[in-house]
Amino acid sequence: MSQSTARKTPAPTNDRPENRPHVLTLPLEEQQADREPHSYERWLIAKLMRMAGSPPLRFQLWNNEFIDPEEGNARFTLKLTDPKALFTLVTNPNLAFGDLYSAGRLQVDGDLSELMETLYRSIHNARQKWPKWLEALWRNHNPRSTGVSEARENIHHHYDLGNEFYRLWLDHAEMQYTCAYYETPDLTLEQAQLAKLEHVCRKLRLKPGMTVVEAGCGWGGLARYMARNYGVKVHSYNISKEQLTYAREEAKRQQLDHLIEYVEDDYRNISGQYDAFVSIGMLEHVGTDNYQALSELISRSLKPGGLALLHSIGRNRPMLMNAWIEKRIFPGAYPPSISEFMSICEHSDFSVLDVENLRLHYAQTLTHWMERFRSNMDKVTEMYDGHFARAWEMYLAGSIAAFRAGSLQLFQVVFTHGGNNQLPQNRQDIYSSPAAPEA
Repeated sequence: MSQSTARKTPAPTNDRPENRPHVLTLPLEEQQADREPHSYERWLIAKLMRMAGSPPLRFQLWNNEFIDPEEGNARFTLKLTDPKALFTLVTNPNLAFGDLYSAGRLQVDGDLSELMETLYRSIHNARQKWPKWLEALWRNHNPRSTGVSEARENIHHHYDLGNEFYRLWLDHAEMQYTCAYYETPDLTLEQAQLAKLEHVCRKLRLKPGMTVVEAGCGWGGLARYMARNYGVKVHSYNISKEQLTYAREEAKRQQLDHLIEYVEDDYRNISGQYDAFVSIGMLEHVGTDNYQALSELISRSLKPGGLALLHSIGRNRPMLMNAWIEKRIFPGAYPPSISEFMSICEHSDFSVLDVENLRLHYAQTLTHWMERFRSNMDKVTEMYDGHFARAWEMYLAGSIAAFRAGSLQLFQVVFTHGGNNQLPQNRQDIYSSPAAPEA
């Protein structure tokens, strides 16, 4: 997004947690608080709420006038700080909601993630009856290209914001920016992230001396876990310089660099054959146009009998990415439906062994991230600015809501070449092994 390049700007004196619901309050002169709303502006709000399925939401306008929901009691309040914010919201709600929140021109009284979940559910039910012109108004965003050069640009946009930024709110064990695995709901974030790594290793049936190739390694936590706990050799590919710097330093510090090679290169250039192919959280950035090539890459990378595991955010059906997320946070991202996911397996005649949906695990992971992010909002604002901090708060809250509401899924799929009969006939070995190491 346009705010993703780190920059230092003076923090407004009123940009403090105690002075805002979750956002900055703009100076009074910018709110046009002295102007009375026009009757058509009140009508626009009523119309917008009907289109959204009449959620339990009231509006507070720039002059402190309240407009209550037509049905039931309000659970949340949206405050618009200026008349132009209303027009922007009505004409392009998918993009404008996040932009206005980031700019401090739309403020929320109530839990932000609960509000977003309520809106997602309400809009999902309402849009079944929408006319085509309304679908066009609530438009989403066509994903950007994911060619080699574009992929580098997209990854830099999101992941090269500085390791210190991510360190503020990711787990302290291995800095993993993917869904954790909660064997029990009371696990800490650190414990659940290590449990996820163990879960992946068990699904791949790793043994000492095996070789693994990883496409998109993040900060390198999975490779280190595999090398440390299973004695395997790992080649991990990534094009984020910030992440690779951290990964290499950690491998050296943990004396694992003889087992791990972190390669600064695009996944499309993976070479050699391995006992296992794994990718955690990269498929969202590949693009369906590249699924056939990815399938062929995995096929030629696996030794006979080798296993592959892909872990990705997904959707219930093929549909465009949310306009604001794609434009401001995750350029080029596209979470696939399960049918699109399966096309990877079908193209190379892979046998699918296991499909697991960890949707609620991701909701809980994001909730832990949000708690840590909010406790460091002042630091994030100081590192970048208030607009950036609020944009990321909106992104995390919206993601929690999407997984809770069921519009986003988290698929883990294990597959192999057809005719591989050297595998257990059930999942007992995955769940009966000793527990993962303590965080």
